[in-house]
Amino acid sequence: MTDWDGELNHARLHVVSGKGGTGKTTVAAALALALATGGRKVLLVEVEGRQGIAQLFDTAPLPYSEESIAAAPGGGELRALAIDAEPALLEYLSMFYNLGFAGRTLRKMGAIEFATTLAPGLRDVLFTGKIKECVGRTDERGRYVYDHVVVDAPPTGRVVKFLDVTRAMADLAKVGPIRGHSDGVVRLLHSSDTVVHLVTLLEDLPVRETLEAVAELDAADLRPGAVLFNRVRPGRLPARSATAAAAGRVDTGRLRGGLESAGLRADDELVGALAHQAVEHAIRAQEEQAAREQVSELDLPSVSLPDLIAGIDVAELYELAELLNDHGVGSPQ
Repeated sequence: MTDWDGELNHARLHVVSGKGGTGKTTVAAALALALATGGRKVLLVEVEGRQGIAQLFDTAPLPYSEESIAAAPGGGELRALAIDAEPALLEYLSMFYNLGFAGRTLRKMGAIEFATTLAPGLRDVLFTGKIKECVGRTDERGRYVYDHVVVDAPPTGRVVKFLDVTRAMADLAKVGPIRGHSDGVVRLLHSSDTVVHLVTLLEDLPVRETLEAVAELDAADLRPGAVLFNRVRPGRLPARSATAAAAGRVDTGRLRGGLESAGLRADDELVGALAHQAVEHAIRAQEEQAAREQVSELDLPSVSLPDLIAGIDVAELYELAELLNDHGVGSPQ
């Protein structure tokens, strides 16, 4: 398994998924910033209605419009969009059937909420349709408006269903503009322009879900991108000491001597507590290495992101983005 594959920089749609709690929204935001570095224009899209992007960037809740939320090094720009089902459906009706007025009437009647509740797949069709429109949009000179679109997608257990919902519901529209648009969504999501990155922790359950997600993506003919290990903690023990500590063997005499040479107290209680922590740390390090080896069998590019103890704010997002750049994210223009 290698660092970020430079070929991934050619993809225009980057879908970021992961088990709940792995930090996929944070990683999606950092990835979007990294891709925007060097003068690119990138759109970061949220589809789960949690306003997680606004919270990360400490801004007001995002409306259903593409808002500029950050500048990237080198003159890049990051915009964000929180897709909502109701305005997405109104836009859909207006775009394909010129039903702007009828759409407003449907909204007053509560029909839109009824429709998206009755057919949950319709909500995902609208979301993926809007994403496709953003990816394919061009300016008056025929150039793409966005160099990349990054999607903070549903968790791994639902991401394949979310991405492939349009193909699953294709029979609802045999012909006409909606069918043509739906075919375009399917082509985009199953093309080399789209990659699905998976965020995981070096823990058993997230790694297991990552392995299952890659198998589901392969089966659905969707392209896995990179595995992003989040909140990775550095090893604190040399390899030889770590192996011994994982087996419960800690040289307390050496530990005591180290404390004393540093001018610290070295009573039995402190030495015992530190020895216990060393054992726990070594065991966890072994488990993390085993998890990493499991993922390496996928033969996908990977990047490790550090555990930021102080938490995540905008400054930390830029720090993560810079680290992603160092690993090859975002090639020079």
